[in-house]
Amino acid sequence: MFREMRRKRQSLPTEECVAILERMTSGTLALHGDNGYPYAVPISYVYANGKIYFHSAVTGHKVDAILRDDKVSFCVVERDEIRPAEFTTYFRSVIVFGKARILTDENKKQLALRLLADKYSHGEAGMEAEIAKDFNYLLMVEITPDHMTGKEAIELSKGRKKDVLDMERQSTGG
Repeated sequence: MFREMRRKRQSLPTEECVAILERMTSGTLALHGDNGYPYAVPISYVYANGKIYFHSAVTGHKVDAILRDDKVSFCVVERDEIRPAEFTTYFRSVIVFGKARILTDENKKQLALRLLADKYSHGEAGMEAEIAKDFNYLLMVEITPDHMTGKEAIELSKGRKKDVLDMERQSTGG
């Protein structure tokens, strides 16, 4: 159903993809937009319990697109380091394909909003008041991943494999 990654040597293990999703704070959500055009929009998000959550206004392009077609793609770039002397870029990124749904259950919406608010406010005083103030004026969207891939520059992959081999040698005394 989903394409295999062409450059498998550069693929990231699932655990590393999840770690990147947990660490990063923004990504690009791609949706089936108006008039057959793709619609890609940067969003702040939280990854928790195997799902991606973000907030949205009650109406707008994102909401219309999700209601029309729940299939989405979400991309997070962890590293984007240009190396002019090497004519390359050291990159690491994750792409998630999944289905988005607007949370209608008030308890699930509240939980998702708290997860998101906590990620960005780090439990600052006033977080609960802010949630209460805005709760009825926003939507919470949940993306359930169907497929996830991560990829990094070949130079980083080679370095990772070398580090693993060095650790194995040290543990075996070789």
